[in-house]
Amino acid sequence: MIDKVKPALRVSTDDPGILSEIEGLIAAARLDLIQAGVSPAKAEDDGDALIERAIVTYCKANFGYDNPEAVRFHDSYVMLKQHLCLYGDYKEVSTGEA
Repeated sequence: MIDKVKPALRVSTDDPGILSEIEGLIAAARLDLIQAGVSPAKAEDDGDALIERAIVTYCKANFGYDNPEAVRFHDSYVMLKQHLCLYGDYKEVSTGEA
């Protein structure tokens, strides 16, 4: 996924610190999707275009310190996350077992 996120962030460096920050954002995006109700299997599916878009948008909202578009990207991510949580194919399936 990092190979898809780096160009979206306009990052071309292989600096370990920057790559570590991007990898952390990718992991945080996945966890945020899961906590919101997206199934873990879907949140880890790098081949799913909507999951990819959600992760990229999350990263664009949270990468760097001086990002004048951060709020716009955050709002876009939240809206996409809400749609994913409502769409049945992306929902965490409860087995009803306790």
